[in-house]
Amino acid sequence: MSPKEVVKAFYTSDLANNSQLVSKYVHKDCQLHWNSSTGYKVLDYDGLDEFYKNVNLSYNSLKCEISHLLQDQNHVTIRFTVFISTIEDPENEQPLANFISIWEVKDGKLYRGYELSQVADDNIESYKSFSEIKVQ
Repeated sequence: MSPKEVVKAFYTSDLANNSQLVSKYVHKDCQLHWNSSTGYKVLDYDGLDEFYKNVNLSYNSLKCEISHLLQDQNHVTIRFTVFISTIEDPENEQPLANFISIWEVKDGKLYRGYELSQVADDNIESYKSFSEIKVQ
């Protein structure tokens, strides 16, 4: 798979319910530098594994709606909105956060990531900016 295909496959997989997600897509020497609405953190392979285990406990589903996906050699930039449904209300899907990530892919896996996220709001113009372009 190309780096772009690796990143797309990761973000379009069943992020809330795939116990093999990290082992399949994340490099053992991975580092994700994440600036979120709660602050800056660095996650390694084990940190990402723990993060997605917690996602599995918290959400019934988590899916990404990708608006942009660009590749430059082994670097891929992805812009997306995360939608979730909770275990308590599995029929109600709602936007959780907007993200932009830059990944370096090494050995066919996510190796170095730089990510920005913020909580999704109900501003229609903001939502439209994510939904105008759909990646196929």
